[in-house]
Amino acid sequence: MSETTATLYEQLGGEAAVNAAVDIFYRKVLSDHRINRFFDNTDMDKQAAKQKSFLTMAFGGPNNYSGADMRQAHAHLVKKMGLDDSHFDAVVENLAATLQELNVPQNLINQVAAIAESTRNDVLDR
Repeated sequence: MSETTATLYEQLGGEAAVNAAVDIFYRKVLSDHRINRFFDNTDMDKQAAKQKSFLTMAFGGPNNYSGADMRQAHAHLVKKMGLDDSHFDAVVENLAATLQELNVPQNLINQVAAIAESTRNDVLDR
């Protein structure tokens, strides 16, 4: 499959790459004092599984995501914990750092960042 017709999911390396990225990403998130409190009462195995499924779908892979939509999934964090743009930015920063650590080409990191950015208003319930 040529690079011009491959999905972002395929270009990133498919399931193995998404799984590796999510595992590294959550290690970064949980050690980031800016945002780790949002995960204090979270079952991280379930969270990672949902994230893997969501990113697979968002990147053009098989759609097996059955979780809540972004607005619904994060509304309680906005209302009760003050989730805001600075927290969203920290998440995107950790995601980019994860992909850089995995030697993902910058053009693909930019595509991932654009997909993440497209969810900002839903995640922040606006």
